[in-house]
Amino acid sequence: MVSAIETQNLTPAAVEQQLALELVRVVEAAAVAAARTMGKGDATAADQAAVQAMRAALDGVPIAGRIVIGEGERDEAPMLHIGEAVGSAARDPAIDIAVDPLEGTNLCATGAPNSMTVLAASERGGLLHAPDCYMEKIVAGPACRGALDLDAPVRENLQAIASRLDRRVEDLVVMVLDRPRHKQLIDDIRKTGARIRLISDGDLSAAIAAAVRGTGVHAVMGIGGAPEGVLAAAALRCLGGEMLARLIVNTPALRERAARMGIPDAGRIYRAQDLAPGRQIVFAACGVTAGALLNGVRFFGNGHRTHSIVMTLASREVRFVDTVHMTGDTGPRGVRLY
Repeated sequence: MVSAIETQNLTPAAVEQQLALELVRVVEAAAVAAARTMGKGDATAADQAAVQAMRAALDGVPIAGRIVIGEGERDEAPMLHIGEAVGSAARDPAIDIAVDPLEGTNLCATGAPNSMTVLAASERGGLLHAPDCYMEKIVAGPACRGALDLDAPVRENLQAIASRLDRRVEDLVVMVLDRPRHKQLIDDIRKTGARIRLISDGDLSAAIAAAVRGTGVHAVMGIGGAPEGVLAAAALRCLGGEMLARLIVNTPALRERAARMGIPDAGRIYRAQDLAPGRQIVFAACGVTAGALLNGVRFFGNGHRTHSIVMTLASREVRFVDTVHMTGDTGPRGVRLY
């Protein structure tokens, strides 16, 4: 039996480093399972394959884990539900986990780019227990910290981003989910002269791209899922990016649910450090289909190859992990790396 990850007398950075590789294996397992369904046109099957593989892999990690952001509630099994216990340890280390077993289920089903499996972990209380509702968001890179205002007009926020990046507004590229609810936002952005990259799914990967220089993306704006917002905040804490967000709690049922989850002020504006306040944070993702940030899973005769990213907060490290998994006899020609 695998012993629990040792946490006594270790710095937060050392604990993160022990956990990081374990969590990379978890997102790899989910990505490989999802990739086997890629392009078959069945988003539900792709999601279920990722969920089942992620659950099985998590149960082998020597932690006392608890899902705080998951696929659904307890009565929606076999999804990874909120409150589910995972991991092979009885008590320590106690870890809160946020998961998106397959970010971009439709992307995987159609073979489109930027589908990936995602997981974030922190000490207990280190990730907001967000209800499964919508969230207003604006995301930008580290240079924009303190310069944004969720209630300001679009033009003012884009001018602030351009100023911090030493660019013209016309040079900015803003990612927006292609949804009818964003018609006014899209019009407002275009009126400033900034350019828009519309995406069908995957605002989590877009948020990460906005926080990394050189990706050609300078901001993400609009309304997306609150669970994805918490996962994005965990990544942005590690990357030093800026994020402002507010839950859209617009029905009595949602207000009651938010209160039960410890969110009495539904109109609060959150920053990344509010959504993911932990001292120890590990964020891991693995590409399912090829994208701007990660390569997709590639299969060959005697195995497969995965491409992952893992970030840690306390140690301020971002690692890309390129792994060849051998699944059988390599034969006389050895291992193929393509």
